[in-house]
Amino acid sequence: MDLDALLHHYFGTTDLDRLDPEAIAEGCARARLALGLEADAGRRFALWMLLHALDEAPEPAAVFKDAKARRIAEDYARAAARAIED
Repeated sequence: MDLDALLHHYFGTTDLDRLDPEAIAEGCARARLALGLEADAGRRFALWMLLHALDEAPEPAAVFKDAKARRIAEDYARAAARAIED
């Protein structure tokens, strides 16, 4: 999934800085709903990563029942946290 396509689909723009907090909250709600309904593992991960970047992602254990997918999401979350710290 392309990040720009995700942003445009859920937020109506690729420039989130132009949106007010309410519009961002509405886009996150749409993305969370899609995450809950998505069956494709790759698309689920892309949606989860988008929500994680916006600090709106559920815990990996709540989203990924498969141990390997959950571990990948946890590794990603740790790496993202380290990148922010650096």
